[in-house]
Amino acid sequence: MSRLKDKVAIITGGARGMGAATSRLFWREDATVIIADLPDSPGEALAHELGGAAQFQPLNVAREAQWEKLVTTVMQQHGRIDALVNNAGVLHFCDIDHLLEADLDHVLSVNIKGPLFGIKHIGRVMKAARRGAIVNISSIDGMRGANALGAYTASKWAIRGLTKTAALEYGPHGVRVNSVHPGGIDTGMGNPQGLQGEQRNAGYERVPLQRIGEPDEVAAASLFLCSDEASYISGAEILVDGGWAAGWYHAGLPASPPSLGGNG
Repeated sequence: MSRLKDKVAIITGGARGMGAATSRLFWREDATVIIADLPDSPGEALAHELGGAAQFQPLNVAREAQWEKLVTTVMQQHGRIDALVNNAGVLHFCDIDHLLEADLDHVLSVNIKGPLFGIKHIGRVMKAARRGAIVNISSIDGMRGANALGAYTASKWAIRGLTKTAALEYGPHGVRVNSVHPGGIDTGMGNPQGLQGEQRNAGYERVPLQRIGEPDEVAAASLFLCSDEASYISGAEILVDGGWAAGWYHAGLPASPPSLGGNG
């Protein structure tokens, strides 16, 4: 049975990477999918590929007025919004000593202001309907520190707090808010060199599942949280990281994998 039949879902950053995988999966589960992304994204092409139950809407998540326009358009066309996946995000590598204010502003605008504006404006619609599910895509780097990712980790930690606050504020109105925390995922952001085959897994030897993740695996977590199967889950953090947050193997010690000199 279709898990999102008759539901309207908005996916930000929905034209590429994890967002595109989520758009496709929600579409396969019979949702009306709003692919919300920048005007120069391949969103139109993806909507055309998927067909009538999918449409592209231009959106810069850091601009509140564009959120207002998006919500107005979707409500006029469909009369409801049942799910929001705040997937849009940017990554910036730089040590704190050399971080420029303009780069910091860009990361925080997309990664924090974007989800907050989405919750604010779409949350109002969901509160009025007394139903809805919001998923905020954070990161494993919202669970730990990471050198050269000061701005990014700050933004992804912030999403954890935003998610829990929104879960408290919107819960009495029948709206659930959760966060998903991907590890390394095979997208343009997670695999910028475009490595293929087993080469993609280089550097993941110390992660329990010893491989990079697939965009569909993150999309599946968002689907679950937006479906009725997760009807009593709110304020939760779902890690899709191959076990990375559980810890790293100590090479050469007992129970580490043979590839790291162990006997596990």
